[in-house]
Amino acid sequence: MRLAGTLLDLRPLRTSPVFRRLLFGRTVSTLGGFMTMVTVLYQVWDTTHSAVWSGAVGVAQALPMVGVGLFAGAWVDRADRRRVYLGTNVGQAVCSALLAVQGFTGHVPVVLVLALVAVQASFAAVSAPAAGVFVPRLLPKDQVAAGLALHQVTGQAMMLLGPAVAGLVLGWWGIGVCYLFDALSFGLSFYGAFGLPALPPQGEGARPGLHGVLDGLRFLTGHRVVRGALVTDLAATLLSMPVSLFPLVNTERFGGDPRTLGLFLSALAVGGVTATALSGAVTRRGRPGPVMLCASGTWGLALAGFGLTTSAWAGLAMLVLAGAADAVAVLSRSTIVQTVTPDALLGRVTAAELVVGQAGPHLGNLRAGLVAGWSSGATALVTGGLLCLAAVTAVGASTPELRGAAPAGPGPDTGDPADTTGALPGHPECVGEAGPTGDTAAVPGPSPDTAPTPLPER
Repeated sequence: MRLAGTLLDLRPLRTSPVFRRLLFGRTVSTLGGFMTMVTVLYQVWDTTHSAVWSGAVGVAQALPMVGVGLFAGAWVDRADRRRVYLGTNVGQAVCSALLAVQGFTGHVPVVLVLALVAVQASFAAVSAPAAGVFVPRLLPKDQVAAGLALHQVTGQAMMLLGPAVAGLVLGWWGIGVCYLFDALSFGLSFYGAFGLPALPPQGEGARPGLHGVLDGLRFLTGHRVVRGALVTDLAATLLSMPVSLFPLVNTERFGGDPRTLGLFLSALAVGGVTATALSGAVTRRGRPGPVMLCASGTWGLALAGFGLTTSAWAGLAMLVLAGAADAVAVLSRSTIVQTVTPDALLGRVTAAELVVGQAGPHLGNLRAGLVAGWSSGATALVTGGLLCLAAVTAVGASTPELRGAAPAGPGPDTGDPADTTGALPGHPECVGEAGPTGDTAAVPGPSPDTAPTPLPER
């Protein structure tokens, strides 16, 4: 394969001016989001000097994402996603503006800061499922993976750049200016989305209230391909998340040198950015299922190898490999979900992805810490990596659809939510999972209607 074929696929930028404008706006807003994330942590610590209050920042961000997310997905699948996204952008911008006001004013109770963070996260929990439909609705199917890769690489770049810019701005002008930059960045995000066409759900919208949420959950559990993709992601994060073990492993194996500890996280990021920049071979190949399974298994093996090594350089190499594998797995999973899921269900499925992405790493770090407390950091890494490999192997063995060439979508322009088969070319017999009566698991009825630190959902 030529080198050009392995580089990031830029076709969506050339063929879709609407996507290009949307990507630019979301990239700038993501930069502002990471600046706010760092600024909130700095302000809370500077005010309280309490690790408990600093930890509460993560709770204020995560709880609304999980609590609001699934219900937001059902609402998004009944509405014009463009209008929902624009409205939630306004809500997030107002929260950032209020954070800026309190930053310039000073002497505001920490509880008020956390309340604003929680409200902003609630708007983000609604915004993310709405944004989850943009790429598959704006781009041809053969460019969806490339569009997702562009979102991923710009997000990773902002994750590296944002904290550094925040540190400089904090040092020069203070917390109010950081928050103000974030508030203003939503203007570009709003501009990027304003040119979108109306994006109502294709097919019948979601049923109201809890019924719509349950319809989405039935789709997730009954659609073998989507279920397999999300279970694979959950296995990788829940069983082998390594971040909480880095300080312990650094002390056990490498003398507790803080420079080594910092390189551990950097190695994961370097691997992820490099893999995404060279994702052209993955996005053009059209085989996201096998790629996701192989990448997820590689993630587990690389982390097990990191647990076994006593060389700092070999350990860093394992982490670079793990970061690259994780980036490829995330890209492939998102491609599967967004090309297989009917448009009328995409808001709820994107919301479920968000919940898995929020809960999985936190629970995985907790599992790792508990195992390490009973044994050692190396044992927790090795057992977690091998368990991840075993789980991914089990998913691949029990879900032949994921081993097929490419996922089949809901059909051209139909968005039929009743299609939960997800059969892959070459596997026409795989049309859902039979229940006790022999019927395939599907959404009932005619009216059922998307890092150590996660990226800000903008």
